[in-house]
Amino acid sequence: MTDPLLQYRDRFPILSKTKYLVSHSLGAMPEATREALVEYADLWASRGVRAWGDKWWMMSIEVGDIIAPLIGAPHGSVVMLPNVTTAEAVVLSSYEYTAPRNRVVIVDGEFPSVRYIYDRLARRLGAEIVTVPHDATGLGFDLDRLLAAIDEQTQIVPIGHILFESSYMIDVEAIARRCREVGATLVLDVFQSAGIVPVDVTGWDVPIAVGGVLKWLCGGPGGSFLYVDPALRPKLEPSFTGWMAHANPFAFEAPPMRFRDDALRFALGTPPIPALYAAREGPKVIAEASGGDMNIIREKSLRQTQRIMDLADARGFELRTPRESDRRGGSVSVLMPHAKEVAYELNAEDIVCDFRPGAGVRFSPHFYTTDDELEIAFATVDEILRTDRWKRQAAKQTIVT
Repeated sequence: MTDPLLQYRDRFPILSKTKYLVSHSLGAMPEATREALVEYADLWASRGVRAWGDKWWMMSIEVGDIIAPLIGAPHGSVVMLPNVTTAEAVVLSSYEYTAPRNRVVIVDGEFPSVRYIYDRLARRLGAEIVTVPHDATGLGFDLDRLLAAIDEQTQIVPIGHILFESSYMIDVEAIARRCREVGATLVLDVFQSAGIVPVDVTGWDVPIAVGGVLKWLCGGPGGSFLYVDPALRPKLEPSFTGWMAHANPFAFEAPPMRFRDDALRFALGTPPIPALYAAREGPKVIAEASGGDMNIIREKSLRQTQRIMDLADARGFELRTPRESDRRGGSVSVLMPHAKEVAYELNAEDIVCDFRPGAGVRFSPHFYTTDDELEIAFATVDEILRTDRWKRQAAKQTIVT
């Protein structure tokens, strides 16, 4: 059976020579990105500072409008920011943390950068951090325990839709419902889900979401985004802010701050314009390939991640990703003998994957991945282990140490 999604492979130069199984970390670059960056350079070269008025000033929202349909957000509700750490800090600074509503509920398994910003900055703002530990499997957490932790003392709940190491996917609707019941605010991180699974912030009634185009959306570094429900937006006044968020930025007024009424309310200082040019191209391809229905990409992802699990099972490798399709994101973590060294050897063979301690080798097929590439990857793992080729990497690590 012909896979219609494979018609998009030739838009990604790296796929002509590389088996690219690492889109959970950095999506493949579309050829159109090269053209977009040339467009940026040409505009700067020919128009100089006038480029701000020609194109650049509103790009943070214009690119956000390309992403918005892919996460179920309305037009004009998404603003681009340099990274998710920044987006989380903007959100964090939009709330007060005075008792009795001063708790931040977070779970084990969140990406470290998110954990750091809440552990450091939130505590300094007066927040009490409540961490829900891993469940017995170590892959996710007990939903009932999380829901019980979210109470009338909770201010915000920052949580990843899909946890980065295990690819464990949470029950967003149950958590959003609990937050509404007690008056807490859910801050959903869709970095590991946007572009590979359906996301619907409006349908799920998610008030705030953060994410980025670096991974499954194939938009490169420096392009993260912040969604705030338009009904909530005028109620928030972040203390971590900048001149682009001002209602009249070119008046260069002294404080107090007067905020804009649109999504740029959550902007900061000068945005990374080259990153915005790059950020728009991958999401365009995703939108075209999915035809507006992310279930098309999701169905292929589930089929191929299941094949990876079958290949791992056949070799007796341990899985560090949920087997249940409704709890599994787009990547599969496989604990295998000498996993770190095997991952290095696979990369040397242009079979690109990565390694994480405790999780093993992470593989992530995307809509542009062929079934044969999965078979070849595991056949190469067999050869690396059979020939003891992994020992070359172990020796290199010993020398470095």
